[in-house]
Amino acid sequence: MTVQITRRDHDAGSLREHASGVCEASVVRRLLALALVLEGHGRAAAAKTCGMDRQTLRDWVHRYNEQGIDGLSDRPHGGGAPPKLTVEEKTQLAAWVRQGPDMTEDGVVRWRLRDLRDRILARFFVPMDERSVGRMLKTLTFSHISVRPRHPQADAAAQQAHKKTLADLVAAAVPAAAQGKPIELWWQDEARVGQQGTLTRIWAERGSRPTAPRDQRYKWAYLFGAVCPARGVGAGLVLPHANVHAMNLHLQEISTQVSQGGFAVLTLDGAGWHQLGNRLVVPDNIGLLHLPPYSPELNPVENIWEFLRGNDLSNRIYATYEAIVDACCDAWNKLIAAPDRIRSIASRDWTKTVTS
Repeated sequence: MTVQITRRDHDAGSLREHASGVCEASVVRRLLALALVLEGHGRAAAAKTCGMDRQTLRDWVHRYNEQGIDGLSDRPHGGGAPPKLTVEEKTQLAAWVRQGPDMTEDGVVRWRLRDLRDRILARFFVPMDERSVGRMLKTLTFSHISVRPRHPQADAAAQQAHKKTLADLVAAAVPAAAQGKPIELWWQDEARVGQQGTLTRIWAERGSRPTAPRDQRYKWAYLFGAVCPARGVGAGLVLPHANVHAMNLHLQEISTQVSQGGFAVLTLDGAGWHQLGNRLVVPDNIGLLHLPPYSPELNPVENIWEFLRGNDLSNRIYATYEAIVDACCDAWNKLIAAPDRIRSIASRDWTKTVTS
């Protein structure tokens, strides 16, 4: 039996006008289907045009006749199975994940879904399968991601103090002769690139074990890199050794990239060839600021290396030393040609207090 539209508070034009201001696509389709019916189109044609069948259109006509336009909105889903864990139990689960397992108590060095499943059962007496645990972790904003290395002697308090006092540290690194000049914050590091190479992740069929070439020889070069995230510029050299002589060459190269009349505070780690008392020659437009010991995670150039290895320098065979040099130069020049990429990779919120 065909159900007629009995309401007369809206005509076809009014329904179309209302549809133009609705965000939900499903509601828009229902409004337009009713408008087509009011304009005299057949029910089958109206339903097909708006992506539904005749029975579905009939049901929405019923709802419209009873409740008007408000009846065309999706009703909130109700019922269903109650959540397996309470809010307090989910909070405890999140705390376990953040803290990580205890080798003595849990017998593992990282949480697996099966480990969390077993602990949930032991602590909350709630049986769950691994998939359910995984879905719950995602709702708690957790993901299965790679960890960053941390030196066992790293001082977290010193790292936080470095972040909080960066503006003062930068000011202290500016000599009296450079006071009043525009200050640029630069970051510097070195990366060894060689025939042994690195492997990176690739897309492959699930369950497969894809291969990638990896050399067993031992020739390498050092890529000296420095960037100024605020300006999106950098300075790099590829050299055969990492020592004071190489560092002096890099400092000279960096000095040529500092803006005219500006002064660069170059942040770098505590390697021996970075120390002033070791025949290091620092140009007049550069001042050095050393990171806390064992704190590579504070240096954005580490992320530059990660990007270059992942996109340009991995899964390759270098036949000669010259091939290594060419690959490093190509990768660095490609990076320098993309200032926005330098800003994206190397910018840090905690450096915004420094005038650049």
